[in-house]
Formats: sequence, structure tokens, C-alpha cells
Amino acid sequence: MKKAILVVSFGTSYKETREKTIEACEKKIKKAFEGYDFFRAFTSNMIIRKLKNRDNIYIENPIESLNRLHKEGYDEVIVQTLHIICGEEYTKLKEQISQYEDKFNKIVLGRPLLTQIEDYKETIEALKSQIPELEEDEAVVFMGHGTEHEAHSAYPALDYMLKQENVKAYVGTVEGYPEIEEVIVNLKKDKISKVRLMPFMLVAGDHAINDMASDEEDSWKSILNKEGFKTKVHLKGLGENECIQDKFVRHALNCVELVNVGGN
Repeated sequence: MKKAILVVSFGTSYKETREKTIEACEKKIKKAFEGYDFFRAFTSNMIIRKLKNRDNIYIENPIESLNRLHKEGYDEVIVQTLHIICGEEYTKLKEQISQYEDKFNKIVLGRPLLTQIEDYKETIEALKSQIPELEEDEAVVFMGHGTEHEAHSAYPALDYMLKQENVKAYVGTVEGYPEIEEVIVNLKKDKISKVRLMPFMLVAGDHAINDMASDEEDSWKSILNKEGFKTKVHLKGLGENECIQDKFVRHALNCVELVNVGGN
């Protein structure tokens, strides 16, 4: 029986962070799936086009990958997403995969980073491993992507659970809620004067480099500095965190359990 593991991420056009995050996760998953052929896909057609035109690198989108796997006669396909929440990109991927259920004997989609309650708890433990010792008036601000999708509540839920675990960290988003303005209100309320900025995204790509860490007037670093906070930037995507990498591996292995009990 031909078996494949397909790892799907949004993608990034930044080579260095791609190697440290997406490819690091892919390598660990590939190593855990002995007897499976490995494949990758990106969901961002914009990034796929950019890589093709700029670097002559061609990465398939999920539909292209699934069509190829079907054509090449694979029987069992495990699809593991590297997305963070069950948002728009994941929902689209889920719908795409549902169209292939009758083309493979078994096809299973692994869940994103934040899905079940236990995922939040495990993610917080992973975040603790990358947070340095903080001074009394210092805290971490995580920049999430954010979404208009109904899954937007994942970010305030994570923020709340961080507080419950006594982690001095706040979660904001670029395109959703909470915005940086809400985060600033809470920082001032809690008498925080020093902020360490970290991306809560798989890769430290455009948003982290430009919207979070740049000297542009509307970057989070600039906004926080104007508000009187001292800032330090940590440009490392979640995919560099070994605990996060291992978590995606476990999500993928959960799919194998589903396959073995007859799930589809």
C-alpha cells in the first residue's frame, strides 16, 4: 500500500526563516513517518508565485499535491497543517480535502496548533520555554496574525489562559482582535514599562519584520516606543520552537491513530 504524508503551510518567501521554521517542522514530521513518502504544499498562491518568479522554486498548492498523489496511486494520505488556528486558510484546506475522500482509501487531516483545550495548554508550555527571565516591570507581547473568521476568539482565549498560568505575556493581532491599542491599555493598567516583542506566527516573515519590528511609524515597536515603552525584538517564528515542532508531529501521528481505527 502506498502511503503519503503531506505537510501544508501558508508558506513564506523568506528563505532563512523558511529553513528554520517550516522546513524544521517538515523534517521532524518526515522522520516520524517511516514508510510514508513525504510531500509539501503551501496554501498561499501569492507566495507560490513569488518563489517561482524570483527563485525558480516551484511549490504545489494542496489541490495540485492531492491530484498528483491520486494520479500516482497513493492509498493512504495523512495531511498535516502547520496553520496556527482553525481559521480561513485551514477551513479552505478542510473543504478541499473533503473533495478527495472518495479518491483515496483513507485521507485524514491533522489539526492546527490551537484546536482543543489541551492544545492551548501545551502551546503555553512551549511559549514558556522561549520566554527569558523577565524583570518586574517587563512583559512579552505576542503578535498574532488575526482573522475576520469566526476562529478569531483563539487569540483572546490564549491571552486569557496565559494570565491564568501566570505568564507575563499579552496577545495582540495585526488583523483582528485584540489590536495593539487594546494591548497597550492592559500593559499600562498592569504597570508594564518594558516589552519584549515576539511573533505568534509560524514564521518570522513580512508581518514580524515589517509590522512588528521595523522602524516604520505604524510598526508595533514604534507605536510602543511612542507610548513610552522600552522594547526588545525577538525575530523568531513559532516554528523555531522545538516544543512547537514536536506538537505538530504529535498532531500528525494522531491522524495515524484515526486511520488505524478506520477513521476517514
